[in-house]
Amino acid sequence: MTAVSSTATTAGSAMVQPSPVELYAVRETAFGAPSLRDRQRYVRVRAGVYAPRAAWEGLAPWERYLARVHAYALVSPGAVFAYESAAALRGMPLFGEARDIHVFASERTSSRRFGDVCVHTGVDGRVVERLQGFALTSAADTAIDLMRVLPPAFGLAVGDATISRAQDGGVTTEMLLTLAESQEYRRGRGRLALLLPLLHPGAESPGESVSRAVILWSGFEPPELQVVFRMDGFSDRADFAWTSVRAIGESDGFGKYVGETREETIRRVREEKRRESRLRRQCSAFDRWEMNDAMRVTPLVDRLDAMRIPRIARPRTGLLIMTNSRSFAAARAVPTPAHPGSDSRSRNHV
Repeated sequence: MTAVSSTATTAGSAMVQPSPVELYAVRETAFGAPSLRDRQRYVRVRAGVYAPRAAWEGLAPWERYLARVHAYALVSPGAVFAYESAAALRGMPLFGEARDIHVFASERTSSRRFGDVCVHTGVDGRVVERLQGFALTSAADTAIDLMRVLPPAFGLAVGDATISRAQDGGVTTEMLLTLAESQEYRRGRGRLALLLPLLHPGAESPGESVSRAVILWSGFEPPELQVVFRMDGFSDRADFAWTSVRAIGESDGFGKYVGETREETIRRVREEKRRESRLRRQCSAFDRWEMNDAMRVTPLVDRLDAMRIPRIARPRTGLLIMTNSRSFAAARAVPTPAHPGSDSRSRNHV
């Protein structure tokens, strides 16, 4: 049975992510379909829905997918979005541009595909929440569904985001465990058994989660997350710390450095340099890496070896699959939307 709630407790944003591009439905356009079918000016997102071509071509893969979900909502306003489609609307991590629109229909006796639309059903119902005119599976249901089917590192990132306050997660690990144990569906049970014990509310980005997957499944000693280092009146949190060897690692993202003005960007870069200097003075080894290093696995492993992080287990390289068959192209995680004006890495950071 599908339960319906009128309020939402969500992972990702508490509000539905808006379409990143303006969409025009033919049936609602005063100047008519002929203008929209001008291929030089507009691109068809799906039958009956168009977007300005210049804006569309400037979208990142995950933004195109979010726009496709919004386009489907225009032509099917009663749809209950699930899997990647629900995740996109909630602002949860995505990896590449998902191939399909996913909806849930409890009244169906079997799941079916209609073009690029996958209609799901099953023995287990879903809690359906209504947000700003959209119906979508709950954050917990969305996370469990995706953890069953995504490559393990990506599933870990989705699960972490769902319970991470820094990523606007509003679900607890216990809620996810209870939901998974209550379900009869067998596909992906082994994946859930692997991932659920590893979830950590301290993960502040998909990059940190994917990095942690590489660290753990490459056999390295598990790091402590968000350890606070105090010096010169500052309290700085490090993404990863290994106290056994006095090492600090940082999963870097460049979005935090970009301000609204050139002066603000310069200020942020300077403050991050000062923060790094304070951290380096309190450890024996320090390094930082990008999401791409974690996605390629070997560059991150080489950095960890250079930092002399202890190897305590045999590598499980079969888990480190970084290609997502559910997406069209090479997958990069969506940056989790940050609260305006916040960095959250240092209590003194402005």
